[in-house]
Amino acid sequence: MKKLLFIALSSLLLNAASWAQSCTPGANFVDSTYGVWPDTTQNFPPALANVAYSTDLNFKVPATVTAELDATGQFVGSPIQGFTVTGVNGLPNGFNYACNISTCAYAGGANGCANIWGVTTATGTFPITIDVSATVLVTLFPGLPPTPVTQTVSFPGYKIVVGSAGVIEGIISPISVSPNPTNSFITVNGITNSMKATEITLTNIEGKTIESRAIENSNDLTFDLSGLNAGIYFIHVRHENGVETVKFLKN
Repeated sequence: MKKLLFIALSSLLLNAASWAQSCTPGANFVDSTYGVWPDTTQNFPPALANVAYSTDLNFKVPATVTAELDATGQFVGSPIQGFTVTGVNGLPNGFNYACNISTCAYAGGANGCANIWGVTTATGTFPITIDVSATVLVTLFPGLPPTPVTQTVSFPGYKIVVGSAGVIEGIISPISVSPNPTNSFITVNGITNSMKATEITLTNIEGKTIESRAIENSNDLTFDLSGLNAGIYFIHVRHENGVETVKFLKN
């Protein structure tokens, strides 16, 4: 009996280890100043209940504090000594995460990644928050060595949609736009009948609606952008499971 239990436990651990993939920081992000990929607009790919899931989150912290990270301006320009991913909260039961460094601790300006993996029996939309603790070197008085100050930052807005095969069918292939970047027009791809999409909206980076239309058929998914200024824009598709947002660049 003990032998059978040992074999069963060993098998479970081996299977769990096979789900957790040791991620490698993406080479495409090395030259970036800082950022997180995917961002909350692209978000995590959907998952299926009772099916092994694995996806990577890439990130690069800036070498110094930026205005985007410190709205008060108190620490802007101060060197970031290091940062630690302290939690990925809100994951479905059965999901976990593992960084490419076991401690999830990185130096300022470094690239890193985390693999989110597991199997869940739960279905639904799971809001995800990523918690980070950053150590900033702050000069309190001129002429004195900088003082390490620890700041905690949370990044909400992520989600993982988990469904059964029937529910998730419509969004298992992410919605996209092409071409991206574009010069004059875009076509929205990936909308299926099972998604039960009702509305598609084009907005600018300030959230202002430029055009909105009901989705009646797949032939009405091209937008003429020739009259728009260059910049970042968003397509929002409202469907049975919520709203999917895609970012694109107009040259």
